[in-house]
Amino acid sequence: MELKKIISSVQNICEAIASVIKVDVTIVDNHLQRIAGTGRYQDSIGRKVDENSAFGAAVKLGENFIIENPRQHEICLRCDDIQVCKEYAEVCCPIKVEEEIVGVIGLIAFDEEQKKAIVYNQYNLMRFLNKMADLISTKLVEMENTDKIKALAKELEVVLDSVDRGIIAADNEGKILRYNKKALQLLKVQTEDIYSMNIKEITGEASFSSLLKKNYPLKNRQFFYRGKKHSFRGIYDAKPISLEEKPVGFVFTFSNISDVLNTVNDLTTGTIITGFDNIIGKNDKFNNVKIEAKKAANSTSTILIQGESGTGKELFARAIHYESHRRKEPFIPINCGAIPEQLLESELFGYEEGAFTGARKGGKEGKFQLANKGTLFLDEIGDMPLHLQSKLLRVLQEKMIEKVGGKDYIPIDVRVIAATNQDLEEKVLEKSFREDLFYRINVIPINIPPLRQRGEDILILIEYLLDKCNKKLGKQVEAIDLQTIDILKGYSWPGNVRELENTIEYAVNMCNEQVIKAMHLPNRLTKKTIAFETTNPRKILPIKEVEKIEITKAIHLYKNDSKAITKAAKALGIGRATLYRKLKEYDIETVSK
Repeated sequence: MELKKIISSVQNICEAIASVIKVDVTIVDNHLQRIAGTGRYQDSIGRKVDENSAFGAAVKLGENFIIENPRQHEICLRCDDIQVCKEYAEVCCPIKVEEEIVGVIGLIAFDEEQKKAIVYNQYNLMRFLNKMADLISTKLVEMENTDKIKALAKELEVVLDSVDRGIIAADNEGKILRYNKKALQLLKVQTEDIYSMNIKEITGEASFSSLLKKNYPLKNRQFFYRGKKHSFRGIYDAKPISLEEKPVGFVFTFSNISDVLNTVNDLTTGTIITGFDNIIGKNDKFNNVKIEAKKAANSTSTILIQGESGTGKELFARAIHYESHRRKEPFIPINCGAIPEQLLESELFGYEEGAFTGARKGGKEGKFQLANKGTLFLDEIGDMPLHLQSKLLRVLQEKMIEKVGGKDYIPIDVRVIAATNQDLEEKVLEKSFREDLFYRINVIPINIPPLRQRGEDILILIEYLLDKCNKKLGKQVEAIDLQTIDILKGYSWPGNVRELENTIEYAVNMCNEQVIKAMHLPNRLTKKTIAFETTNPRKILPIKEVEKIEITKAIHLYKNDSKAITKAAKALGIGRATLYRKLKEYDIETVSK
């Protein structure tokens, strides 16, 4: 402990002693530096005294003593200033804090009159000096405790300000007593304004009254804050403050709901990173699709990915997201065909507490809110019910959602990527998909070719999938024999890449050798191959050629009919929209439409 911390108080006490005893007084610290003094010692404050002096002896011994015979006393004999000493008498009284010597009070007489004041009634003098020493030590301890409290308060302030949630302490009336910086940021108010607020403005009058009445902790309660120039939805926790079992207030911690959702998204989707380099294929048509998708990633427009099941529509959607400026924000997928119709609306838009029987307490955030600032992937959008299609259209146009059972509109910033394996144009003609929604989501169309149209990619995918399955299953299958490769290349792959992956994984599981053979493939591949070889030895035409031949045949058959397209589509078993697309794809000319 350092006496310098209370130097002003030490000087005052020094002067008080001098006025009572009528002698010069000086006080040194445990480093033997003079920090206070009266009379002739005032000019030497700040100087160091000799360690062999009486003050040095007092610090070392930690005892009181009176020197009545200066220059003859045993302590004086060791002093370096003995030859120039002009003192008539001296008193030293150590200042102690517990067992630590922090300084010495010294009384010095420079004439007989002052010597008498010291020598006379020594007992009472020492009692008085000891009380003065105790007073100094008490003030020093108080200062040390005050410093510790200030340091602790500063540490707590730093801790509270480092918490990424708003923290507010309020009394039983809701008056705000304490807060941290995050609270100011969330509420967007100044320091001088927050004390005029009431916590009820955040939690709501009813919620605070209920909290006050029940007086127990609350977790994850939703609120909607409406400030003068700022509003947001959030969640809060509340814990009662009690003194001697008497409730005196509450501590609230709260967050903006979007911050909470971002944290959840970072944990749940932050590690799934997919780029276009992760999409395998060298087929020209497939590469052109990747180029188109990469261009689309830099846009903010809605994208519709079309392709058969298993072609990798979600893979493309993820790649588009991670190539876009939203890459650091959430990517939230939802399969519109896998969720029951009655639950899909609440999954997409969320619901408020009490919106329906069985609704979760506190409500639930929907996928749109989870995807805020990021990307929402609506897979199998063709299966979305009509009444939800109209609500989705309104969300895409207005950038606002309304929860099930909610009264407030919530602004959202979400890029939508939709996908389907159905012909949406045909569904529009059938009135099972809204035409206005189709045009809204089909701003940038991406059509992924099926695997049967990417023959050169099959070998590349087989090599990649074989390595992947070896690592997954802990096996060391090195290759696939030529006969099996021919079977794999000749198969039509109606399930596309997904079916190919499942096939390779099955084969690796079944193979106990280093080379996969036909016997290790699923029966559906080997049986079809045998059937084709025995019943149809002629050259097999690709599906695409057969399709082109049959469409050309149908168009030629009805070429003179005013309803040629309608009748040709019916004969082929496809919709008019599909037929138009096929005509354009195969560059087939028509005479009448």
